[in-house]
Amino acid sequence: MSQENLSTADLSDSTTDLDPRFVFEYTAYDDLDDGQRWSTWLDVEPLSRGPEPRPDWVVTSQGAVDTELGILKTGKEADVFLLDRTDPHDPEQSVVMAAKRYRSPEHRTFHRSAAYTEGRSMKRSRDERAIKRKSTFGREVAAGEWAASEWTALNRCWSLGLPVPYPVQIDGTEILMEWITVDGPDGPQTAPRLAQTRPEPALLASYYDQLREAMGTLVRSGLVHGDLSPYNILAAGERLVVIDLPQLVDLVGNVQGFDFLLRDCTNVCTWFARRGLEVDPQDLFGELMAQAF
Repeated sequence: MSQENLSTADLSDSTTDLDPRFVFEYTAYDDLDDGQRWSTWLDVEPLSRGPEPRPDWVVTSQGAVDTELGILKTGKEADVFLLDRTDPHDPEQSVVMAAKRYRSPEHRTFHRSAAYTEGRSMKRSRDERAIKRKSTFGREVAAGEWAASEWTALNRCWSLGLPVPYPVQIDGTEILMEWITVDGPDGPQTAPRLAQTRPEPALLASYYDQLREAMGTLVRSGLVHGDLSPYNILAAGERLVVIDLPQLVDLVGNVQGFDFLLRDCTNVCTWFARRGLEVDPQDLFGELMAQAF
């Protein structure tokens, strides 16, 4: 039968004979607006995605769109933005995340002390030399190293059950993670830093116990936050969440590990003491040291 004489009925009959393995449904997606991109979830390798089991809110749809919602926090090394990831054809797959982006060399004043990286090794000595010389290439490598360090720290801490944001994925110098919120009059809003809060005595004591337990979990795993203070702890209602982890220190492998631990204890206890809680940094340090060995 020639193509010209093929009737509609013949075409209909022919489709019933198709192997179902070669039949699929197709949904068209609109073009993206400025400030949007297709989800990068499938662009990164499996090890660049968060640990399993993943929370239900993580969006993995290939058709999801990332939309910039604005800047959340600026810093010397990185800026944090809010990012909405939603599948327009499946609105239930929707989440707002925090996107931490380490800055490019021309827009960054990198001040992380080399003391934090003692005891760490780099894959290539050329990269290590470039970082020490603070060359343009070295600064690019440093941005990637700090992003990778924070990604590794978040994954490790999450796996230990520590109160940290869930790490969703890393792509170059961008880390997508859980947005820590509290209920606001118009919906969720970013949880305040601990330094911005004035908790009642009972909640203050609970906060201290949570933090002491988190620090204990770290030292039992041979780790120290290294830069812990009320400014990188979020107060999400009745729970605390620790953030800013790229400098996570090996307690024994870093020659200044115990100094960092004592400083963390001092920073934490000073703030709680000023709020009226009877705590002593030396007592906390001694308690943590006893758990470390």
